[in-house]
Amino acid sequence: MRRTARLVTGTAFAVAAAALTAVPAYGGSTVSLEVSPSTALPGHDIAVSTEACGTNGAATGDASAVGAGTFMLAAGTHENDAVGRFRVPPSAQPGTYEIVAKCSRGTLVTGDLTVTMTAAASSRDQVQPRGHVNTGVGGALGTDPTRTAAGVAALAVAAAGGTWLLHRRARGDGI
Repeated sequence: MRRTARLVTGTAFAVAAAALTAVPAYGGSTVSLEVSPSTALPGHDIAVSTEACGTNGAATGDASAVGAGTFMLAAGTHENDAVGRFRVPPSAQPGTYEIVAKCSRGTLVTGDLTVTMTAAASSRDQVQPRGHVNTGVGGALGTDPTRTAAGVAALAVAAAGGTWLLHRRARGDGI
């Protein structure tokens, strides 16, 4: 019993140690190019940032896939950040585009930008409805309270008269 417990404990310890020292199987960096907003309309400004360039790192960005050309990334306000901006051209077509940045020391990072043609992509461009909608329904008598009360009274009399007539017919008294 004691030997089994040592074997199980030893195996669990070995698995835990291997997990802590494991290197990712793909061997690549987990640092990427952050694109914000990641979904935009043509004409919008896009901010990009990465930590891949290190302290006071600079990079050259390439957004030519979407038609925006190259742009510069410079040291940002946070340590190890390189940040830059570009504008999605008004002629950009809907789709997902790869944005690339190459750090001054050679590191290459990528991020995706999705261009859409709907205003749902950005809440700052959404237009809120306001004003009166002309549907052609309601308000035939206007907003005068006297006319509204007269209309409700006429409907009530008609409903009561119809109910009385149906009740007489059901009893067999005829109309």
